[in-house]
Amino acid sequence: MAISAQTCSASSMVPALCGHIVLLLVLSAPAADCYSFPQQYTMQYWARRLEQEIDGVMRIFGGVQQLRGIYNENRNLFEVKENVPRKLVEKVAGDIESLLAKKVRALKNLADAAERFQKAHRWQDNIKEDDIEYYDSKADTEYDDPEVDGEYEKEKSNSLKLEFTEDPNFKTKVNYSYAAVQIPTDIYKGSHRSVQCLKRASALHITGTSPPATTPDFPVPASPLPWYPPSALCCLQANTNPGETATVILNELNWTQALEDVFIENRKKDPSLLWQVFGSATGVTRYYPATPWRAPNKIDLYDVRRRPWYIQGASSPKDMVIIVDVSGSVSGLTLKLMKTSVYEMLDTLSDDDYVNVASFNEKAKPVSCFKHLVQANIRNKKVFKEDVQVMVAKGTTDYKAGFEYAFDQLQNSNITRANCNKMIMMFTDGGEDRVQDVFEKYNWPNKTVRVFTFSVGQHNYDVTPLQWMACANKGYYFEIPSIGAIRINTQEYLDVLGRPMVLAGNKAKQVQWTNVYQDALGLGLVVTGTLPVFNLTEDSSSNRKNQLILGVMGIDVALNDIKKLTPRYNLGANGYVFAIDLNGYVLLHPNLQPQIINFREPVTLDFLDAELEDEYKEEIRRSMIDGNEGQRFIKTLIKSLDERYIDEVFRTYTWAPIKSTNYSLGLVLPPYSIYYIQANLSDQILQVKYFEFLLPNSFESEGRVFIAPREYCKDLDQSDNNTEFLENFIALMEKVTPDSKQCDNFLLHNLILDTGITQQLVERVWKDQDLNTYSLLAVFAATDGGITRVFPNKAADYWEEAHEPFNASFYRRSLDNKGYIFKPPNRDSNYRGFDLENNTIGILVSTAVELSIGGRTLKPAVVGVKLDLEAWAEKFKVLASNRTDRDQLGTRRCDPSASCEMDCEANNKDLICVLIDDGGFLVLSNQEDHWYQVGRFFSEVDANLMSALYNNSFFTRKESYDFQSVCVPEAQSNTGAAPRGVFVPTVADFLNLAWWTSAAAWSLFQQFLYGLTYSSWFQTEDVTADSMESRETSCITKQTQYYFSTVNATYNAIIDCGNCSRLFHAQRLANTNLLFVVADKPICSQCESVKLLQAEIRAPPRDPNQCELVDKPRYRKGPHICFDYNATEDTSDCGRGASFRPSLDVLLSLQLLLLYLTASRHPLPLASCL
Repeated sequence: MAISAQTCSASSMVPALCGHIVLLLVLSAPAADCYSFPQQYTMQYWARRLEQEIDGVMRIFGGVQQLRGIYNENRNLFEVKENVPRKLVEKVAGDIESLLAKKVRALKNLADAAERFQKAHRWQDNIKEDDIEYYDSKADTEYDDPEVDGEYEKEKSNSLKLEFTEDPNFKTKVNYSYAAVQIPTDIYKGSHRSVQCLKRASALHITGTSPPATTPDFPVPASPLPWYPPSALCCLQANTNPGETATVILNELNWTQALEDVFIENRKKDPSLLWQVFGSATGVTRYYPATPWRAPNKIDLYDVRRRPWYIQGASSPKDMVIIVDVSGSVSGLTLKLMKTSVYEMLDTLSDDDYVNVASFNEKAKPVSCFKHLVQANIRNKKVFKEDVQVMVAKGTTDYKAGFEYAFDQLQNSNITRANCNKMIMMFTDGGEDRVQDVFEKYNWPNKTVRVFTFSVGQHNYDVTPLQWMACANKGYYFEIPSIGAIRINTQEYLDVLGRPMVLAGNKAKQVQWTNVYQDALGLGLVVTGTLPVFNLTEDSSSNRKNQLILGVMGIDVALNDIKKLTPRYNLGANGYVFAIDLNGYVLLHPNLQPQIINFREPVTLDFLDAELEDEYKEEIRRSMIDGNEGQRFIKTLIKSLDERYIDEVFRTYTWAPIKSTNYSLGLVLPPYSIYYIQANLSDQILQVKYFEFLLPNSFESEGRVFIAPREYCKDLDQSDNNTEFLENFIALMEKVTPDSKQCDNFLLHNLILDTGITQQLVERVWKDQDLNTYSLLAVFAATDGGITRVFPNKAADYWEEAHEPFNASFYRRSLDNKGYIFKPPNRDSNYRGFDLENNTIGILVSTAVELSIGGRTLKPAVVGVKLDLEAWAEKFKVLASNRTDRDQLGTRRCDPSASCEMDCEANNKDLICVLIDDGGFLVLSNQEDHWYQVGRFFSEVDANLMSALYNNSFFTRKESYDFQSVCVPEAQSNTGAAPRGVFVPTVADFLNLAWWTSAAAWSLFQQFLYGLTYSSWFQTEDVTADSMESRETSCITKQTQYYFSTVNATYNAIIDCGNCSRLFHAQRLANTNLLFVVADKPICSQCESVKLLQAEIRAPPRDPNQCELVDKPRYRKGPHICFDYNATEDTSDCGRGASFRPSLDVLLSLQLLLLYLTASRHPLPLASCL
């Protein structure tokens, strides 16, 4: 039953004079010259007129029927081939397996050779750098900073001088005759700078020695090693003896030099090999081929032992509980050291590990919302890091509370966890309790949980209890006296975890493939095959087998090389191949497109985040992780390429494991991509004839041709400029034929065939029509073969769609949807106007060409028109009016003796008429002030009406998260001019003598060290326009899309708001993606609705809610192997410390010096060491 209302002709001037809304079935008699709201049958009539007009134009100019005929007439020029999903998956999986198997053979060859070389190597105590010949990868970039050069005298470098040649495989310059060496700055630098740094430390008279702590009940071997204060740690960080460190490093360089011949031999056997790398447990990296190290913008903190591939290869999965002492004895600076230590510790964990972090004083409690062990993925670790930052020190220390909490966490078997290495990491400033009763209750006699203790900060506490805890529980004791010791001492526990692996021998030597991550040398996204390298020597004094891991061998495989093994163009625009690992993370997927990559972190995108999650995909993911084969035909939702639309589609998923790896391969095909066209242009005369239509001199008469930027031939130069790319293509085709071995014959033949077929469409349809008669800016056709033809030629100047049809949103959506798909220009909320005068802005209308050949259905092309926005807006008003003759001029007037219904032309001041597409974007309107808003989300135009459409189920909303987005860093509040993060001691600290003797001299100094390493501690870096782009960071964004529900095709309703209520009618237009809406114009603003949001926004903090997600973790599997125990393990090496007993004179001298430097703003003398 229609709802009607009346409005007076003068309502636009005095709207209050008429009762605007009447909710009565029988209305009062209309006044003279009054109009009523259109009845439902009237609007249905308008809708049919719109449908007929659109269909008529597309039938005349689209040429769907004619193009079908052209394909049938040229049936002898192509074959219809079939994609058999199971066979495709089997073949591609086999090809990837073969590719990776070749890398595995090279990897094993390297690992075996490394173990032999190290075993045969004779240790040299007096080795010097002059005795070794190697290429230092930092040699060419070491002294680029002029300020650094000025502070240090130049000394001759012992590094080899090499010449490099640009190599397309590595995307950089390389030298295949040598390997390169990279050593972390904080470990060793075989140049004069380490020596100079130590000389400067000595010049301050602050070096000294102090014996290790020794007690009767816990003897610690005496050490002759001198103690170095933080100034020396600037150069050597945690290493207590630079001479000993240098000896270790130089011996490492000596024996690993022999690996160069193996690198070279591997490449001869497999020229496709990329980086071959040996990462040593000492921090030395030797990689082949040689290339200069990439100079960082800041201090180079690269350490191979913190890379994802090294961590994965060096130990089995871990269940880790970190407990942090936050008692009142922990001073501000020590607490900061602890927080940073936890950050660095978390960075040593991978997605195969599980972790929880708790703080303790009298009681223990988790620092975050996580109540149990959670997967150490990037998002969970981010939560930990944020929450660790707000820890506050208070109360007294109770080790028992902390350890009992940790053991309870590790004994919880009702959750998903690694179920391999179990460990507790305790950070404290010291204490006397050994909590032996706790260990007896939870861990002895089997000692299945390792305990690692960390004494943090400078203090005079007895560290013996901490040493005892570690040694009594198969762990290790570390000291972190300053910022310099954090990075090294939070990663060396991996050596302890590696012991069972070494003792297991060949059983533990299994190749593992990593998650996707960013190569540090610029290769892009890679995966790495890893293999641990063991020390095969024996202790001469005890004849015990050595239990140290030498390092990890790795070989990179670029994702692009794996992609080359997958089919692409025969799968059609919406078919694709993907692969996932045991965590469910994608190795291959068209949506794996990280915008900014942090090379320190793996690129982890879950399959269910790469696509829109549903129960069917969850089942498919689980089956793939379990290593099963399978196939399933499902109905699912997908996002459009431009992420503005949601389509409900049918897809066939087929999957199988990639043998000998942890990966599983999947194939996704829409029904129309089961078959595809393969051109067979054996007639060379016809080849030449069709090729001529690619030449620019034919564009004026035949329309301009854009060719997809595909790799048609090996020697074809790519270009982002399509005109230039076409010129390169034409130039190459003058030298080679489409049947050349260096070219992809499938791509070339299909391209040339589609050139000829679209040219015939021009001759038969487009040339004979006057586009202006129907207010068209252009007509176009795009094909699977890679051709986009736009007619007339001048219209191509304003063609904004992708030149690769497979990357064009209109093309892909037309294949997935029946009928005519409207696509308004993409305009965000900041856009303020169109260039309507030049008729350059149009609305695309496209539809797929469906062929049926011998009972086989396929869609090889999409055709369409580009509507003139301004002209069609006028036409839209006429079609949605009460005119009987559309060509009649003048405005229809109402008979005074009867009421008339309003229409979209005569009453455009009172009636809003719009066409909205299936994403909720404005396409056409009868309101001129809406024309510049065409392409906007309709809630930006009329929030009240869009909310009503959503609330009445015309639209459904879909929200999802993009974990690969880029955001500008949020501004940090920074009030005051004082440096941020500087510790201010409390009154209790001033009254505490221990604080004065063990902390005062360190406070400013370590703040400086912190500031130099973590600049945000000291200064706010100004963001300028020039640097803004480089300051963008990866982030999570929230996306919202709207799509048509299947509930309503037509609907009448009222937007109830008292005197401001509005009537509206909505009608779906058949065979299109449009919604026709007619509504009263709002007469007041008292009923403004909450505006629906569609624009992508940065996800609020903790959104998505990780605290809820971890309680329902996604299915995953860890590695199939675990080495966490060996009965022959020697646990006697469990760490020792050295107490710091500074002299008062030194403390006062340091404090005065640092105060002077601060006041005078002179640079810290040792800053350049960092």
